Amino acid sequence: MKPVRVLFVCLGNICRSPTAEGVFRAAVARAGLSDRIETDSAGTGTWHVGKPPDSRARAEAAARGIELDDLRARQVQTDDFTAFDYVLAMDKQNLRDLEALYRDSGAQGQAPVLFLDFAPHQARREVPDPYYGGEDGFRDVFDLCTEAAEGLLKHIQARMMQQPGSDSSERSGPAL
Repeated sequence: MKPVRVLFVCLGNICRSPTAEGVFRAAVARAGLSDRIETDSAGTGTWHVGKPPDSRARAEAAARGIELDDLRARQVQTDDFTAFDYVLAMDKQNLRDLEALYRDSGAQGQAPVLFLDFAPHQARREVPDPYYGGEDGFRDVFDLCTEAAEGLLKHIQARMMQQPGSDSSERSGPAL
């Protein structure tokens, strides 16, 4: 079975999107689905291409037992819309930028949506950019990403159970 591929996108790919990737990747690993769900992150801008996540994001991740050190910033590409099953923007401006890239390039595949759409009990719809703030902003981003990652994982698991050939049909047994 082809793995589900998830792409997280913010502006520079050094704060929010690598945080979201790390948080989601850890949730996927805890669920035992690392062989069925792949993650990546990218930015709409080019400023930080090739650089690791912000040191404050890495510090907050380490405090929560999450590893971000292997990640490097890259810019989103039009091919990402066909390569990924989910293209998730951290905020409305990045969503608009992704939608324009999708539309203007004639890209096929997955249209982008907001990551916090998977956190239905969260009043906020955008993950704020913590870059120019302090450590509290990075903690807030982790909390938001954790909530949305849990919702996204539940969503993907439900879709996996509905796919033909999933092993859920063998486990469920006859209807009583």
